[in-house]
Amino acid sequence: MSAEFATKYGPWALIAGASDGVGAAFADALAARGLNVVLLARRLAVLDEVATGIRDRHGVQTRTLAVDLAGPGAALAVAEETADLEVGFLVYCAGADPDFKPFLSNSIESAEAMVQRNCVVPMQLCHHFAPPMVERGRGGIVVFGSGAGFIGGPNMVAYGATKAFDMVFAEALWSELHGKGVDVIGLLLGKTDTPALRKLEHQRGTLASEDESPADAVPVSDVIDEAFANLTNGPTVLVGEQMRGVAQLLASMNRNDAARMMAEMISTVMGSD
Repeated sequence: MSAEFATKYGPWALIAGASDGVGAAFADALAARGLNVVLLARRLAVLDEVATGIRDRHGVQTRTLAVDLAGPGAALAVAEETADLEVGFLVYCAGADPDFKPFLSNSIESAEAMVQRNCVVPMQLCHHFAPPMVERGRGGIVVFGSGAGFIGGPNMVAYGATKAFDMVFAEALWSELHGKGVDVIGLLLGKTDTPALRKLEHQRGTLASEDESPADAVPVSDVIDEAFANLTNGPTVLVGEQMRGVAQLLASMNRNDAARMMAEMISTVMGSD
């Protein structure tokens, strides 16, 4: 099975946001299926640690790239550092919101950086890596989205907007590429048990420790399992029963009512103003 997977999607995969959480787990799962992996994030020391573990467990080649995806020229730097590789699988998992604050409480530069990281760079990377996949008639692209992109809500103004972009971008890219041998999915996550979520909830007093798992969060292993089970079931993959239930509920409502419900729900559950 791994040989077949590697033939279809290899020999190299690039994973943006690979330093921890879902991105690191996705990289490990790709390596387990025989792909060499390029690990991309800001923190080189952490990436090197992840890479060492992957090589020890799976015996594949690794490369680490420390790039700030919100910075200028990020996509160009990635393209230059991978010019010698045949990348057959692209995963864009970067772009979580570490703040969960009202739009006007953050700087406009913070919002602009989120648009750069969550919208501009994944679009640039897909435009760079997809043409060779199309020429080979094989490949895969996974763009991570969020339920925050379904409907606007408080404390997620810029973040939710970027995730709406990611969702529609993945759907549209699928419409153009799935008939050319390139599998594209927009992987939409709800509340997921990642280090970033634990840190946020600990800061808000919801968790006693960052080592504690939120009771209502989907385990990272479930995300990975659903992603690989649905690589050919694009364009949009909703992860978890809760996420699928929310999507069904929102689809049954008009957008104004849904936005009001979202505002009330976040205010009640998360204590936003």
